[in-house]
Order: sequence, then C-alpha cells, then structure tokens
Amino acid sequence: MPIYCDESGGIGRGVMTMAAVLIDEDKAELLLERFREVTGLRGELKGSRIDLAERALVFELFERSGGSAIVSIALSALKPDKGQNRGRHDIDIYAQLMNDSVGNLLPASGGCANVIMDDGRYGEEILARVQSDIAELIGPWNGAIMEESHRLAGLQIADVIANSFFNRALVTGRQARLAAIVQPFLDNGKIDLRVLPDDE
Repeated sequence: MPIYCDESGGIGRGVMTMAAVLIDEDKAELLLERFREVTGLRGELKGSRIDLAERALVFELFERSGGSAIVSIALSALKPDKGQNRGRHDIDIYAQLMNDSVGNLLPASGGCANVIMDDGRYGEEILARVQSDIAELIGPWNGAIMEESHRLAGLQIADVIANSFFNRALVTGRQARLAAIVQPFLDNGKIDLRVLPDDE
C-alpha cells in the first residue's frame, strides 16, 4: 500500500507540516470521486482552495476509506543557526519531517510501502537525501518516487491533511474551527500528530 506525502507551510511562515498518508490507491480514487460528486469540484483537490465544510467532508471520507496518517510538525522555534542559509534550513526541516512521518507510519504498511512524494516543491536532490535518511533509519524499503499531485488522489488527500494541520497551528480566525474539524480523527487514532523536537 502506498504512503503519500505532502508538506504545507515553511520555516519562513513559522510552521511546516508533513502529512504521510497510508491509503489504498483505489480507495483514494473513490474518495476523490465521491468528494467531486458531492461538491461539484473539477480539477485538482487542494487544501488551500476548499472551504471548511469541504475540508470536513474530506476528513469524513478519509475515515471511511480505512486510511491512516501521521502528521509531523515543526514550529517557529526551529530557526536556522546564525549564518545558516535559510533555504538550506527549510530543506533540512523538510527532510526531518519526512523521516519522522514516514518512519513512524511505515510499520503500519508492513514495512514495504512505496513512498510517493509531491514534486511541487523540491527536486531530485532532496529525494535522494530523504531516501538515504530513511534507509539509514529503518533499513531498505521499496523506494520513493516524486509525482505531480494532480495525477494521484492520494497526494491530493495528503495535501488537504497537511494544509489543515498547518492552518490549525496558525493563529487566525479559522484556527478554532480547523481544530474542531481534525480533533475527532486525532481522538480515534486515524491521524497521529507528532511535533518535531527543537533539538533535532
């Protein structure tokens, strides 16, 4: 079963989240198809483009699909060291979040999942690093590939989950409502939230 991964935010915004989502490919497609039937959505499903009711529907359908997810989060305390390149630090945190979320979700897959990453932000350099890091942490795995998110329902689901937890962490007028949407799935164990230690 694939693990789909997508991030939201960034160190410059004070929060970065990584969602690693374990869901059968066919069930992910059925989830997206049902979402489109209910909402009339055409095109790619993205967390930044849907309203709160639509977001709640994604989470409800995700629970029904039998999927599970780990969301790892880095907060603003994780600042670059003095003189460190900010872009490089952003990539370092991305890699740490990927290692944390995938490394902790992989056992639920039986340890043999393919990891599919959204290629919208980083290129082959970060893919090679993440592959190496995870192999070092948990041993050989089937592999990681990058894919454009509009091609795969699983990546679109990961996008919505990552974006929801990113916005849940920001102090805005929507924060409390986003927290109310995701809390039942934290309570029932469908989603596990992990905060990256600031001494990584």
